[in-house]
Amino acid sequence: MTSLIQVLAVAEYLNFRHAANALGVSQSSVSARVKTLEENLGVLLFERHARGVRLTQAGRHIIEGIAAALDQLDHTIRTAGMLARGERGHLRVGVHALIPGGFLSTLLRLYREQYPGIEVEIIEDTARDGLTQLRTGRLDIAFVVGVPELSDCHSRRIWTEPLVAALPDRHPLASQTTVAWTDLARETFLVRHGGTGPQVYDHIVLRLAGRCYAPSILRFEVERSTILSMVGQGFGITITGAATSLATTSGVVFLPVVDEPEPITFSAVWSPFNRGAALRNLLTIASKMDWPYGSSRPDS
Repeated sequence: MTSLIQVLAVAEYLNFRHAANALGVSQSSVSARVKTLEENLGVLLFERHARGVRLTQAGRHIIEGIAAALDQLDHTIRTAGMLARGERGHLRVGVHALIPGGFLSTLLRLYREQYPGIEVEIIEDTARDGLTQLRTGRLDIAFVVGVPELSDCHSRRIWTEPLVAALPDRHPLASQTTVAWTDLARETFLVRHGGTGPQVYDHIVLRLAGRCYAPSILRFEVERSTILSMVGQGFGITITGAATSLATTSGVVFLPVVDEPEPITFSAVWSPFNRGAALRNLLTIASKMDWPYGSSRPDS
């Protein structure tokens, strides 16, 4: 590497003494290294004359190649450093939903602003499918409802939201400030097959268990926004995290469920084998975020 740098310096200054002064080494050292390189290559790089040197045709070709190679090496080294710091690369994130103004959408916006060199890929799916993709290496991190206890994955509580009921604005309960599960027991619930739908379904069944009649739950293969639109049209009601109310939905009111024992917890899950800086930087931003409903800030 030293010989190549000295050859480039001679090619730039076309003078051994000037090249040596620029590099802070002796002229004899530069001359010796250039001569050794020429002998090893079997090619004369410079034509020597009294006032300096001149590149030969073969020397010009080799110098161009050396310069290009060193530029590529420099780029490779800088890129490797950026990858190691999490400033370049790719991050695949599994989510249950992205609500404008919600924790996840805010987190990803902040992350992309701070690390514009990271390509963020968003995959929306159920928690079960997200964990499957995580285990098979198709996701770097998944955000799920609850606090999963997984022997093969790391997890961390990230934020919480109160549970709210979404009702049509013309519903008899819509004028109340809150509702209880007993108020909702005879309602028809609308639930998605995808996203957090399976967990919402299980939660409704759990809360209304032990009654003399089974809860009425209709499941649909639609997006979250469609479920809320159906609520607004009077098809039924649904339950969701309070952040959903940040997205205005025509004809829908959101009321806190007062007898819900605790807010909904959302966790991040990732593979213990993933020690990438891109993932670590995302978790760091998440741990420092202010969130009106509540966040979990790890001690370490």
